[in-house]
Amino acid sequence: MLTRLWKTLPLTLSTLICLQPVLANQVEESRLPAARQALPQVVERYQGITDRLLPTLSQTSNELILTRDVALLGTRLWQQAVADVQSGNPDDRALYWGRLQLRQTLNDTPARIKLADWQRQVLLNAVDKNSRGMSDIHFDDDAQLRILVTGFDPFFLDRDISQSNPSGLVAMSLDGKKFSVGGKTAQIESVMIPVRFTDFDEGLIESLLTPVYRDKQVDLVVTVSMGRDQFDLERFVARNRSAAAPDNRNLLTGADKAHPKPPMFQGKVLNGPEFIEFSLPAQAMTQVQGRWSVNDNHTVTTAEKGQFDAQSIGELTQATSVEGGGGGYLSNEISYRALRLQVLMNSPIPTGHIHTPSIKGHEPQTEQQIVAQTLQLLQAAAGAL
Repeated sequence: MLTRLWKTLPLTLSTLICLQPVLANQVEESRLPAARQALPQVVERYQGITDRLLPTLSQTSNELILTRDVALLGTRLWQQAVADVQSGNPDDRALYWGRLQLRQTLNDTPARIKLADWQRQVLLNAVDKNSRGMSDIHFDDDAQLRILVTGFDPFFLDRDISQSNPSGLVAMSLDGKKFSVGGKTAQIESVMIPVRFTDFDEGLIESLLTPVYRDKQVDLVVTVSMGRDQFDLERFVARNRSAAAPDNRNLLTGADKAHPKPPMFQGKVLNGPEFIEFSLPAQAMTQVQGRWSVNDNHTVTTAEKGQFDAQSIGELTQATSVEGGGGGYLSNEISYRALRLQVLMNSPIPTGHIHTPSIKGHEPQTEQQIVAQTLQLLQAAAGAL
């Protein structure tokens, strides 16, 4: 069972370094006016939780109590959003915009509520972490197969402020989901990952997954993101970044396909092989039938050979990575970081990445079908364990 210490971690240093400081960079929050105009009901859906923040800040000057209470508002936002999705509102966007409203309120705290910059940063990190489900990972005692799933926030919002992310809807729809397979009870627990390079560079993924692999807290780790026109299981993931695309704070890495760059880990270059092969039971998963085909994707791009379908990891041992099957953006990188940890810790936990079909804006019916077929993929994987 995943440790319940996550419930108390908002008060500890290890939690506070999980998410890159959000005080100085408010690019995401700056999109709120446009979102309110375009999507008022979505943005304001959890206004009641936001309205509780200022009274909470006014109630105590005790730093530990204040951090706890603000963190609980973040958890409340996550739990309410998950409950909404699972009760018939298939929309991941309200969670994202609700989180930004909480963060904006913290950044705009009235002068009468005195917060030092470092205190505000602690509270921002607590809200960000808890509203992503990272303090709400709890497997029931009857869960014999435990599955951890990650989804992503909406992204490329300057192109389309209404953009949803089906991987986020997958995570919210399946959080706490139980099913039977091979006479065993399986349970899924989910978290939401920010589309921000700095969080990855500061070690968010390592902080989340190190205890998972070290203590064998789950039986399967699956990262999910929005991809192309079908389901892709990304067999070979690449170390380097190469996507000349901004993150949700409009930050660029300076990398592109002609100039791939390694990611960072707490101030140093992330060490590891140029490519790692996933450990998902692909044969079982590609048998899943649904609206979309399921592809065991072997496509990679190297500096030496360009793009091709690799037949084995042996072909890639001397290569310079440009793109994995999942490209050169954060969807590739989350899988690389997860698999790197699995290998470093000699963990037997199968790990890999699913790219869902892509959507434009918000397509509720299509996204629900994506969720349903993703659940089938997870059921097939669990059945093969």
